[in-house]
Amino acid sequence: MVDAVIDFLNTIFWNYVLVYGLLLVGIFFTLRLGFLQFRHFPELFKSVMGSSKTDFAGITPFQALCTSLASRVGTGNLAGVAVALYLGGPGALFWMWMVALVGLATAYSESTLAQLYKVKDGEGRYRGGPAFYIAKGLGAPWAGAIFSVCLILAFGLVFNAVQANSIADAMQGAFGADKLLVGLGLAVLSGIVIFGGIRQIARIAEIIVPFMAVAYLALALVVVAMNITEVPAVLALIVKSALGIDAAAGGVFAAMLNGIKRGLFSNEAGMGSAPNIAAVATPDPHHPSSQGFVQALGVFIDTILICTATGIMILLSGALVADSGVTGTQLTQDAMVTHIGEAGRYFIAIAIFFFAFTSIIGNYSYAENAMVFLGIGNKTGMTVLRVACLAWWSGAPTRASRPCSRRRRVDGPDGDDQPRGDLPALRHGRQADEGLSRPAQVVRRPGVPRCRLSGAEGRDRRGDLVAPALTPGVQAL
Repeated sequence: MVDAVIDFLNTIFWNYVLVYGLLLVGIFFTLRLGFLQFRHFPELFKSVMGSSKTDFAGITPFQALCTSLASRVGTGNLAGVAVALYLGGPGALFWMWMVALVGLATAYSESTLAQLYKVKDGEGRYRGGPAFYIAKGLGAPWAGAIFSVCLILAFGLVFNAVQANSIADAMQGAFGADKLLVGLGLAVLSGIVIFGGIRQIARIAEIIVPFMAVAYLALALVVVAMNITEVPAVLALIVKSALGIDAAAGGVFAAMLNGIKRGLFSNEAGMGSAPNIAAVATPDPHHPSSQGFVQALGVFIDTILICTATGIMILLSGALVADSGVTGTQLTQDAMVTHIGEAGRYFIAIAIFFFAFTSIIGNYSYAENAMVFLGIGNKTGMTVLRVACLAWWSGAPTRASRPCSRRRRVDGPDGDDQPRGDLPALRHGRQADEGLSRPAQVVRRPGVPRCRLSGAEGRDRRGDLVAPALTPGVQAL
C-alpha cells in the first residue's frame, strides 16, 4: 500500500508537476529577463573571478561556485546521463542542453533573490536561501519553515545517503572494499570537513572540485581526440535523434522526456538548493546580480560541459547496447574500458568517489542554512545535525546492501536504481523490469559510430544505435 502511494506521488510530481513546472519557469525567466543568460554570457565568468578581501562575513564567489558545483556534480553526471541515453537514445543529450540553457535564467533568478534577502547569523556570517526570501518576499514564514524541514531531510539525509551508497558500490566493485568500512571511512572524512562549518566546506570544495572537474574534462578531450573523425557523426546523430529528422532515429518523445528530466535533476536549477550557498557569498561587485551570474555558470559547467563529456564518451565507445539492461554507472564504466582499457573502470570508481563525496559536503552545507532559518542554528543544534547526518551516511551502504524482496528499475532521478516490484535487487544498475524498452532499430549508415546490439542467439551484431521505442503505457524517466 505504501509503495503504491509513493509510486503514484512520484509519477505525478516527477513525471508532470516538477518537470514541466521547472521547464516553464525557466522559459518564463528567460523571456522576462530578455535572454539575459545569452546577452551577458561573459559576465558569468567575470563575476566568479571577483573576491572580497575586506568582508569576512561571507565566502568568495569562487568558493560559492565550487560549493554549489560540489552539490550539482554528483553520480547523476555519470550514471544519470547513461540512463538518459539508454532510455531516450542519443537525442536525450540534446534536450539536456536545451533545459540547461533555460536553466541558466532560473539559477540566476533564485540566487539573485538569495543575495537580496540574506541575513547575518549569531556569529556575524551571511545566511540565506529560498526559505528566507519565501518568508520575507512572499510574507509566508510558514512556507519557509516547511521548505527548511524538507531541505534538511532531502539534502542533509536522503540525497547524501544515495551518494554514500554510490561510493560504497564503486569501491566494492572496483577494489573489493567492504561496504561497512567504506561507510565508516566516509563518515570520518565528512566529519572532518563539516564540523568546520561553511567556511571549511568552502575551502575544501575550492580545492577538490576544480581538480575533479578538470581531470574528468581532460580525459574527455583525450577520448574525443582519439575518435575525432567520428565526432561529427555523433553530433549529427544527437540532433537527428532529438528532433526526429531521421525516421530511423525514432523515440523523439522518449529523448525529450529523458533529457529534460536528467538535465533538471543534474543542474538543480529551480530546486532551491544552490541559493543557500549563493547567499553566503560576498559578491564582487557587491550586487545581488553578481552571485546570480556565478550560479548560472554552475549550471553551464554541470550540464553543458560535464554531462556532455559523459554522453559523448559513451556514444563514441559503442558500449550502448539496446535492451541489454546495462545502464547507469556500469554503462559509463564499460565506455571508459573501451577507450582506455581496464584503467577506465578504476577511473570511474575514483571519479564517483570525488563527485559523490563533494556532493555530500555540498548538500550538507544547505542544511545548515535551513537550521538557521528554523532558529536552531546554534552550536547545539548544529552538533545534533552533524552527528545525525554522519550516522545516517555511514550506515547507508550497509542498509542498501541488505537483501531486498523488491525488484529494481533504472529510472530513479539520480540515475541509480530505485526500488520497485517483487524480484531480488540487481547489482550494477542492471534493469530487472522486462519490457521497459524495446530494442533499438538498427540501420547502417556510413560514418556513424556503431554500437553493439545483441542478437537473439546472443551474438553481437553491429549497427547504428538509435533511440529505443517505449513499450506502450510505460514512461521512461
